Amino acid sequence: MRHGVKKSKLQRKASHRKALLANQACSLVTYGRITTTLAKAKALRPYVEKLITLAKRGDIHARRLVTGTIHQDKCVKRLFDEIAGLCADRQGGYCRIVKLGQRLTDSAPMAIIEIIDMPQIKAPEAPATTEATA
Repeated sequence: MRHGVKKSKLQRKASHRKALLANQACSLVTYGRITTTLAKAKALRPYVEKLITLAKRGDIHARRLVTGTIHQDKCVKRLFDEIAGLCADRQGGYCRIVKLGQRLTDSAPMAIIEIIDMPQIKAPEAPATTEATA
């Protein structure tokens, strides 16, 4: 029986699931928005919202708890310096999941997960190609 079990296992072992969520949380903190499968987005939302709540506290113990979870100093710094300030007046619900439809290759349901108050960072574009001189 699954009494009180709310998180999805994502068909992975615990260590792989922990690494997956930590990497996706770091990407979400860095870019503000990521595209992933719907199941991963639903598993990632409570994980990231707890990290943002810790970052809003701002004390050294909260910073150590987040550092032990994410393991990347750049993401931890951005979480505490930028995102905690942006979400300071919000009482919860820091992330939004938008369903996109099915992926063409395997028909997996896709979704975008984003931090609501964060301005979006555009991914670097490919350099413009010039016409060939032939």
